[in-house]
Amino acid sequence: MRALFVLACFVLAGCPGPTHYQKTTQEWTRKTNLRGAYQEVLQLAAVFKSPEWRAAYAEKDADARGLTGAARQQRIAQAQAEAAGPIEIELLVTTWDRRENDLDHGKRSVWRVRMIDDAGTEIEPLEIVKDKRPAFVLRAEFPDYGDFATAYVARFPRPTQAASDLRIRLSSERGGVQVEWPIR
Repeated sequence: MRALFVLACFVLAGCPGPTHYQKTTQEWTRKTNLRGAYQEVLQLAAVFKSPEWRAAYAEKDADARGLTGAARQQRIAQAQAEAAGPIEIELLVTTWDRRENDLDHGKRSVWRVRMIDDAGTEIEPLEIVKDKRPAFVLRAEFPDYGDFATAYVARFPRPTQAASDLRIRLSSERGGVQVEWPIR
């Protein structure tokens, strides 16, 4: 029994813990579900690409590419520039009826995707595009990307006034869900 315990400790000690990028992605991911009368209507995992998330992603990307010196600094500066642009949310959406997974259809979509400001005003996205990267890439970047999910990138204008929270609402005839992040 003692030998089994020692072996288990040895194996666990050799397992690396979550990376900085994984911890940061988990910190900036929000999840929710919408259930109908008899089935799950929507499952959502949303990742706010905050300045912290972008910095962690740039570090991960620079490490993977073996960038050093000026090239590494350039990649990090690129991430800072991206963070100054529109607000970007990665939406990982699973619907029970695949035809309802249509966020990239604009006004024809079953779903309304809106950012909600502190006054409760709905702000339309600048665009929502399907993230067409391969599933293995999306899974590596976003661990909550499920087998039946579709990934979208939603871009919203930056608020003109300081906000205390960032809130995103998805709604349809079947109900709605909301996720939020504190703004630091």
